[in-house]
Amino acid sequence: MKKLSTKTKVIIAVTVILNLLMFPVVATCIIYGILLTRSDKKKWNRTCSMPEDEEYKRMHDIGMDWEKKHRGVKTPVMVRSGMYRLFGEYFDFGNDKAVIIIAGRMEACIYSYFFAEPYRRAGYNVLVIDNRAHGLSDGHIVSLGYKEYKDIIAWSRMLHKKFGVKEVVLHGICIGASTALFTLVSPKCPSYVKAMVAEGMYINFYESFKNHMIEKKKPLFPICQIMAALIFVMSGADIVNDGPLKRMPLLRKPILFLHSKEDIYSVPEFVPDLYDSCKAPKKLVWFDSGAHSRIRINHMDKYDDTIIEFLNELK
Repeated sequence: MKKLSTKTKVIIAVTVILNLLMFPVVATCIIYGILLTRSDKKKWNRTCSMPEDEEYKRMHDIGMDWEKKHRGVKTPVMVRSGMYRLFGEYFDFGNDKAVIIIAGRMEACIYSYFFAEPYRRAGYNVLVIDNRAHGLSDGHIVSLGYKEYKDIIAWSRMLHKKFGVKEVVLHGICIGASTALFTLVSPKCPSYVKAMVAEGMYINFYESFKNHMIEKKKPLFPICQIMAALIFVMSGADIVNDGPLKRMPLLRKPILFLHSKEDIYSVPEFVPDLYDSCKAPKKLVWFDSGAHSRIRINHMDKYDDTIIEFLNELK
Protein backbone atom coordinates (compact mmCIF):
# COMPACT_ATOMS: atom_id res chain seq x y z
CA MET A 1 0.00 0.00 0.00
CA LYS A 2 1.42 3.36 -1.04
CA LYS A 3 2.25 5.66 1.87
CA LEU A 4 0.58 9.03 1.94
CA SER A 5 2.80 12.03 1.50
CA THR A 6 3.10 14.61 4.24
CA LYS A 7 1.25 17.13 2.08
CA THR A 8 -1.65 14.73 1.57
CA LYS A 9 -1.81 14.02 5.30
CA VAL A 10 -1.96 17.74 6.03
CA ILE A 11 -4.74 18.24 3.49
CA ILE A 12 -6.74 15.38 4.99
CA ALA A 13 -6.20 16.66 8.54
CA VAL A 14 -7.24 20.20 7.60
CA THR A 15 -10.31 18.86 5.78
CA VAL A 16 -11.36 16.82 8.81
CA ILE A 17 -10.84 19.77 11.16
CA LEU A 18 -12.82 22.12 8.91
CA ASN A 19 -15.68 19.63 8.71
CA LEU A 20 -15.68 19.26 12.47
CA LEU A 21 -15.79 23.04 12.84
CA MET A 22 -18.46 23.48 10.19
CA PHE A 23 -20.91 21.04 11.76
CA PRO A 24 -21.70 23.15 14.85
CA VAL A 25 -21.84 26.30 12.71
CA VAL A 26 -24.37 24.74 10.34
CA ALA A 27 -26.32 23.24 13.26
CA THR A 28 -26.48 26.61 15.02
CA CYS A 29 -27.64 28.36 11.84
CA ILE A 30 -30.46 25.84 11.59
CA ILE A 31 -31.41 26.41 15.25
CA TYR A 32 -31.31 30.18 14.71
CA GLY A 33 -33.58 29.86 11.69
CA ILE A 34 -36.09 27.81 13.67
CA LEU A 35 -36.06 29.94 16.81
CA LEU A 36 -35.60 33.52 15.64
CA THR A 37 -36.63 33.93 11.99
CA ARG A 38 -39.94 33.74 10.17
CA SER A 39 -39.80 32.50 6.59
CA ASP A 40 -43.49 33.09 5.83
CA LYS A 41 -46.69 34.37 7.43
CA LYS A 42 -47.81 30.85 8.33
CA LYS A 43 -45.14 30.73 11.02
CA TRP A 44 -46.08 32.36 14.34
CA ASN A 45 -49.49 33.34 13.02
CA ARG A 46 -52.71 33.95 14.93
CA THR A 47 -53.28 30.39 16.06
CA CYS A 48 -52.48 28.37 19.16
CA SER A 49 -48.73 27.79 18.95
CA MET A 50 -48.78 24.48 20.84
CA PRO A 51 -52.21 22.85 20.44
CA GLU A 52 -50.80 19.48 21.48
CA ASP A 53 -49.89 20.86 24.93
CA GLU A 54 -52.95 20.50 27.19
CA GLU A 55 -52.05 23.36 29.54
CA TYR A 56 -51.13 25.71 26.69
CA LYS A 57 -54.34 24.81 24.87
CA ARG A 58 -56.31 25.64 28.01
CA MET A 59 -54.64 29.07 28.16
CA HIS A 60 -55.56 29.59 24.51
CA ASP A 61 -59.18 28.59 25.03
CA ILE A 62 -59.61 30.80 28.10
CA GLY A 63 -58.16 33.69 26.14
CA MET A 64 -60.46 33.09 23.17
CA ASP A 65 -63.46 33.02 25.52
CA TRP A 66 -62.34 36.37 26.92
CA GLU A 67 -62.10 37.83 23.41
CA LYS A 68 -65.54 36.52 22.50
CA LYS A 69 -67.06 38.08 25.61
CA HIS A 70 -65.54 41.50 24.84
CA ARG A 71 -65.58 41.43 21.05
CA GLY A 72 -68.04 44.33 20.94
CA VAL A 73 -65.41 46.80 22.14
CA LYS A 74 -62.59 45.47 19.95
CA THR A 75 -61.05 47.51 17.15
CA PRO A 76 -58.32 46.32 14.74
CA VAL A 77 -55.39 48.74 14.83
CA MET A 78 -52.20 49.31 12.88
CA VAL A 79 -49.12 51.44 13.46
CA ARG A 80 -45.89 52.03 11.55
CA SER A 81 -42.53 51.62 13.21
CA GLY A 82 -39.63 52.33 10.92
CA MET A 83 -40.21 50.28 7.78
CA TYR A 84 -42.62 47.87 9.47
CA ARG A 85 -46.40 47.81 9.56
CA LEU A 86 -47.50 46.38 12.90
CA PHE A 87 -50.97 45.08 13.68
CA GLY A 88 -52.96 44.54 16.83
CA GLU A 89 -56.37 44.74 18.48
CA TYR A 90 -57.59 47.39 20.91
CA PHE A 91 -60.26 46.69 23.51
CA ASP A 92 -61.71 50.03 24.57
CA PHE A 93 -63.60 49.76 27.84
CA GLY A 94 -64.02 53.53 28.08
CA ASN A 95 -61.00 54.24 30.29
CA ASP A 96 -58.19 56.76 29.87
CA LYS A 97 -55.58 54.14 30.87
CA ALA A 98 -54.39 51.16 28.85
CA VAL A 99 -52.06 48.19 29.02
CA ILE A 100 -49.94 46.91 26.15
CA ILE A 101 -49.43 43.18 26.53
CA ILE A 102 -46.13 42.06 24.98
CA ALA A 103 -45.92 38.35 24.31
CA GLY A 104 -42.76 36.33 23.90
CA ARG A 105 -41.38 34.47 20.91
CA MET A 106 -43.82 32.48 18.74
CA GLU A 107 -46.93 34.26 20.02
CA ALA A 108 -49.26 36.59 18.10
CA CYS A 109 -51.84 38.90 19.64
CA ILE A 110 -54.44 36.23 20.42
CA TYR A 111 -52.08 34.68 22.97
CA SER A 112 -52.26 37.90 24.98
CA TYR A 113 -56.03 37.65 25.51
CA PHE A 114 -55.27 35.25 28.32
CA PHE A 115 -53.45 37.94 30.34
CA ALA A 116 -55.96 40.76 29.81
CA GLU A 117 -58.60 40.21 32.49
CA PRO A 118 -56.84 41.70 35.54
CA TYR A 119 -56.27 44.91 33.59
CA ARG A 120 -59.90 45.13 32.53
CA ARG A 121 -60.93 44.64 36.15
CA ALA A 122 -58.50 47.38 37.23
CA GLY A 123 -60.00 49.91 34.81
CA TYR A 124 -57.59 49.66 31.90
CA ASN A 125 -58.22 49.35 28.19
CA VAL A 126 -56.25 46.53 26.58
CA LEU A 127 -53.99 46.54 23.52
CA VAL A 128 -52.80 43.15 22.27
CA ILE A 129 -50.22 43.21 19.50
CA ASP A 130 -48.51 41.13 16.86
CA ASN A 131 -44.83 41.73 17.54
CA ARG A 132 -42.71 42.24 14.42
CA ALA A 133 -42.26 38.91 12.61
CA HIS A 134 -45.46 37.59 14.22
CA GLY A 135 -49.10 37.43 13.23
CA LEU A 136 -50.08 40.00 10.62
CA SER A 137 -47.10 42.26 11.33
CA ASP A 138 -44.17 42.75 8.97
CA GLY A 139 -40.67 41.48 9.64
CA HIS A 140 -38.60 38.31 9.51
CA ILE A 141 -36.18 38.48 12.46
CA VAL A 142 -36.84 38.40 16.19
CA SER A 143 -34.44 40.89 17.79
CA LEU A 144 -35.19 39.94 21.41
CA GLY A 145 -36.43 43.40 22.35
CA TYR A 146 -33.30 45.23 21.20
CA LYS A 147 -35.25 46.72 18.28
CA GLU A 148 -38.83 45.85 19.20
CA TYR A 149 -38.83 48.42 22.00
CA LYS A 150 -39.15 51.05 19.27
CA ASP A 151 -42.38 49.35 18.22
CA ILE A 152 -43.77 49.61 21.76
CA ILE A 153 -42.99 53.33 21.79
CA ALA A 154 -44.89 53.65 18.49
CA TRP A 155 -47.86 51.75 19.94
CA SER A 156 -47.82 53.93 23.07
CA ARG A 157 -47.89 57.11 21.01
CA MET A 158 -50.77 55.73 18.95
CA LEU A 159 -52.79 55.05 22.11
CA HIS A 160 -52.10 58.55 23.38
CA LYS A 161 -52.79 60.46 20.16
CA LYS A 162 -55.58 58.41 18.58
CA PHE A 163 -57.47 57.14 21.61
CA GLY A 164 -56.67 59.79 24.22
CA VAL A 165 -54.98 57.40 26.62
CA LYS A 166 -53.27 59.31 29.41
CA GLU A 167 -51.46 56.44 31.09
CA VAL A 168 -49.87 53.30 29.61
CA VAL A 169 -48.63 50.25 31.50
CA LEU A 170 -46.61 47.45 29.87
CA HIS A 171 -47.10 43.75 30.62
CA GLY A 172 -44.28 41.58 29.27
CA ILE A 173 -43.86 37.82 29.26
CA CYS A 174 -40.34 36.36 28.83
CA ILE A 175 -38.79 38.21 25.86
CA GLY A 176 -41.74 40.58 26.15
CA ALA A 177 -40.56 41.51 29.66
CA SER A 178 -37.14 42.38 28.26
CA THR A 179 -38.80 44.44 25.52
CA ALA A 180 -40.87 46.33 28.10
CA LEU A 181 -37.77 47.14 30.14
CA PHE A 182 -35.86 48.34 27.08
CA THR A 183 -38.84 50.59 26.31
CA LEU A 184 -39.01 52.16 29.74
CA VAL A 185 -35.28 52.92 29.95
CA SER A 186 -35.13 54.42 26.46
CA PRO A 187 -34.63 58.21 26.38
CA LYS A 188 -37.45 58.30 23.80
CA CYS A 189 -39.99 56.60 26.05
CA PRO A 190 -43.01 58.90 26.52
CA SER A 191 -43.66 60.16 30.04
CA TYR A 192 -47.15 58.66 30.03
CA VAL A 193 -45.72 55.12 29.91
CA LYS A 194 -45.84 54.71 33.66
CA ALA A 195 -44.88 51.21 34.78
CA MET A 196 -44.38 47.58 33.84
CA VAL A 197 -45.19 44.04 34.91
CA ALA A 198 -42.54 41.42 34.11
CA GLU A 199 -43.32 37.71 34.09
CA GLY A 200 -40.36 35.36 33.88
CA MET A 201 -37.72 37.98 33.10
CA TYR A 202 -34.25 36.55 32.39
CA ILE A 203 -30.96 38.31 33.16
CA ASN A 204 -29.92 38.02 29.50
CA PHE A 205 -30.99 35.89 26.56
CA TYR A 206 -27.72 33.96 26.58
CA GLU A 207 -28.62 32.41 29.94
CA SER A 208 -32.14 31.63 28.76
CA PHE A 209 -30.88 29.97 25.58
CA LYS A 210 -28.30 28.00 27.55
CA ASN A 211 -31.01 26.71 29.87
CA HIS A 212 -33.10 25.64 26.88
CA MET A 213 -30.13 23.65 25.62
CA ILE A 214 -29.61 22.06 29.03
CA GLU A 215 -33.28 21.10 29.22
CA LYS A 216 -33.05 19.43 25.81
CA LYS A 217 -29.77 17.72 26.78
CA LYS A 218 -27.83 19.39 23.95
CA PRO A 219 -24.15 20.38 24.09
CA LEU A 220 -23.51 23.94 25.20
CA PHE A 221 -20.13 24.44 23.54
CA PRO A 222 -19.73 25.76 20.93
CA ILE A 223 -23.44 26.12 20.07
CA CYS A 224 -24.15 28.84 22.63
CA GLN A 225 -21.11 30.88 21.60
CA ILE A 226 -21.91 30.60 17.89
CA MET A 227 -25.55 31.52 18.56
CA ALA A 228 -24.47 34.65 20.43
CA ALA A 229 -22.25 35.68 17.52
CA LEU A 230 -24.96 34.94 14.96
CA ILE A 231 -27.57 36.97 16.84
CA PHE A 232 -25.16 39.89 17.06
CA VAL A 233 -24.52 39.78 13.31
CA MET A 234 -28.19 39.42 12.37
CA SER A 235 -29.85 41.81 14.81
CA GLY A 236 -27.11 43.74 16.59
CA ALA A 237 -28.08 42.26 19.96
CA ASP A 238 -25.28 41.50 22.40
CA ILE A 239 -27.00 38.74 24.36
CA VAL A 240 -23.94 38.04 26.53
CA ASN A 241 -22.98 41.50 27.79
CA ASP A 242 -26.30 43.31 27.46
CA GLY A 243 -29.78 42.50 28.66
CA PRO A 244 -32.20 43.13 31.54
CA LEU A 245 -29.56 42.77 34.26
CA LYS A 246 -27.35 45.45 32.68
CA ARG A 247 -30.22 47.84 31.93
CA MET A 248 -32.24 47.36 35.10
CA PRO A 249 -30.28 50.04 37.07
CA LEU A 250 -31.48 52.60 34.50
CA LEU A 251 -35.15 51.98 35.31
CA ARG A 252 -36.90 54.76 37.23
CA LYS A 253 -40.54 53.70 36.90
CA PRO A 254 -42.36 51.09 39.03
CA ILE A 255 -41.98 47.42 38.19
CA LEU A 256 -43.73 44.28 39.38
CA PHE A 257 -41.71 41.07 39.06
CA LEU A 258 -43.74 37.85 38.77
CA HIS A 259 -41.70 34.68 38.97
CA SER A 260 -42.25 30.96 39.36
CA LYS A 261 -40.02 28.77 41.49
CA GLU A 262 -40.39 26.10 38.79
CA ASP A 263 -39.10 28.22 35.90
CA ILE A 264 -36.22 26.33 34.28
CA TYR A 265 -35.45 28.94 31.61
CA SER A 266 -35.49 32.21 33.56
CA VAL A 267 -34.17 30.40 36.59
CA PRO A 268 -35.09 31.60 40.12
CA GLU A 269 -31.48 31.79 41.29
CA PHE A 270 -30.85 34.91 39.19
CA VAL A 271 -34.02 36.78 40.17
CA PRO A 272 -32.40 38.37 43.26
CA ASP A 273 -29.71 39.82 40.98
CA LEU A 274 -32.38 41.50 38.86
CA TYR A 275 -34.31 42.70 41.88
CA ASP A 276 -31.29 44.06 43.73
CA SER A 277 -30.02 45.92 40.65
CA CYS A 278 -33.35 47.74 40.30
CA LYS A 279 -33.32 51.26 41.76
CA ALA A 280 -36.95 52.01 40.90
CA PRO A 281 -40.05 51.33 43.03
CA LYS A 282 -40.31 47.55 42.86
CA LYS A 283 -42.17 44.50 44.06
CA LEU A 284 -41.35 40.82 43.64
CA VAL A 285 -44.01 38.13 44.00
CA TRP A 286 -43.09 34.45 43.92
CA PHE A 287 -45.34 31.61 42.81
CA ASP A 288 -44.66 28.08 44.00
CA SER A 289 -45.59 26.40 40.72
CA GLY A 290 -46.02 27.04 37.02
CA ALA A 291 -43.64 26.47 34.15
CA HIS A 292 -42.07 29.33 32.20
CA SER A 293 -44.79 31.79 31.05
CA ARG A 294 -47.45 29.65 32.73
CA ILE A 295 -47.85 31.22 36.13
CA ARG A 296 -51.38 32.55 35.64
CA ILE A 297 -52.90 29.26 34.46
CA ASN A 298 -51.75 27.71 37.76
CA HIS A 299 -52.56 30.65 40.07
CA MET A 300 -55.25 32.74 38.40
CA ASP A 301 -56.67 34.44 41.50
CA LYS A 302 -53.30 35.29 43.05
CA TYR A 303 -51.89 36.39 39.69
CA ASP A 304 -54.78 38.73 38.94
CA ASP A 305 -55.07 40.11 42.48
CA THR A 306 -51.31 40.81 42.55
CA ILE A 307 -51.50 42.84 39.34
CA ILE A 308 -54.61 44.74 40.43
CA GLU A 309 -52.99 45.61 43.76
CA PHE A 310 -49.87 46.86 41.95
CA LEU A 311 -51.94 49.00 39.57
CA ASN A 312 -53.95 50.49 42.44
CA GLU A 313 -50.70 51.51 44.12
CA LEU A 314 -49.77 53.54 41.03
CA LYS A 315 -52.63 55.97 41.66
